[in-house]
Amino acid sequence: MRALVIGGTGPTGHYIVNGLIARGYRVEILHRGNHELAEIPEEVVHHHLDPYDPAAITAFFDTAAHYELCVATYGRLRAIANASAGRTGRIISAGGVPAYRGYMNPALLEPAGLPVPTAEDATRVALPEEDEKGWRIVRTEDALFAAHPDATHVRYPYVYGMYQPMPREWPILRRLLDGREFIILPDGGLTLHHMGYAENVARGILLAVDHPAVSRGRIYNCADEEVLSLRQGVEIMAAALGRRIEIVSMPWELAPCTRPLVMQPLSTHRVLDISRIRAELGYRDAMPAREALAKTTRWLAEHPPARGGLEEMVLEDPFDYAAEDRLRAAWEKAIAGMERVTFDTEPGYTMSYSGPGGRQRSSNNFSA
Repeated sequence: MRALVIGGTGPTGHYIVNGLIARGYRVEILHRGNHELAEIPEEVVHHHLDPYDPAAITAFFDTAAHYELCVATYGRLRAIANASAGRTGRIISAGGVPAYRGYMNPALLEPAGLPVPTAEDATRVALPEEDEKGWRIVRTEDALFAAHPDATHVRYPYVYGMYQPMPREWPILRRLLDGREFIILPDGGLTLHHMGYAENVARGILLAVDHPAVSRGRIYNCADEEVLSLRQGVEIMAAALGRRIEIVSMPWELAPCTRPLVMQPLSTHRVLDISRIRAELGYRDAMPAREALAKTTRWLAEHPPARGGLEEMVLEDPFDYAAEDRLRAAWEKAIAGMERVTFDTEPGYTMSYSGPGGRQRSSNNFSA
């Protein structure tokens, strides 16, 4: 059996390639050829062209032999879908969750913010004026299934791990490496932003390969089983390096330096419902999220982006520590200057709460 992987050298690529080889496929990859990975076995055939060039993609499929399977993880999926129609037995593609209405612009929903969790049948972006990027993704999904009604499409969230060209962890990691004593997080760092470790979401693709009858014509969310809060992420990364950093909580509206961490206009949640892929394909994480983030942290510390380079430009974090110091000082001054307000009756956590600071036991003797 012959399989073509379009991409293959990004965060998920080598997991998919090696997974297909383990399943008995003779694998070829199609990518630009700008870099190669040691994890890709030598027997894999490489086709070097631009997957974002529709004419090049069409010319490739016009002359290529028939593939039993095409896995499209990179490039212009609409062009790939159209060019591969009739030339591949099956196509499995990876796309993005910005197809959901409100993912990029949470204010589109009332109240603002995505439903938690967001399932595959949630409302998609309907108009370009709502979200141009999301609208393009929706059109691409529709074009995929028009050309390949039996296709399987996997919606990825932010993917982390080795070879990620936009390492979202870097704004946190650089502050740790630079010896910063504190990091400012919005609203206690309680924002939940669903992510997917590269090996985990690659498993989602491979499960679709394993279950063709079930997955044909289906769309799946695929992400880590545990959704870490922003605060948990910082704490896990600091522990992975054996470092400590104080977390300073500030209201989102007052902390512009936290925008690269939240990556949207509000600190609302982005949580995916992955119950479909769990129930239908048996998805489970290859590596738990906490372990995966710690591993990614250590790898990124050993392979850091260039200071002031392309990655930092894309992340749009100025790393203006002097401004952050002034912001913290102004915040602490404002808090210190607040009038202390007391309540005639101290508010409680409700009488059902029995944790620290909660209601005391009515009796010291326990009776079942």
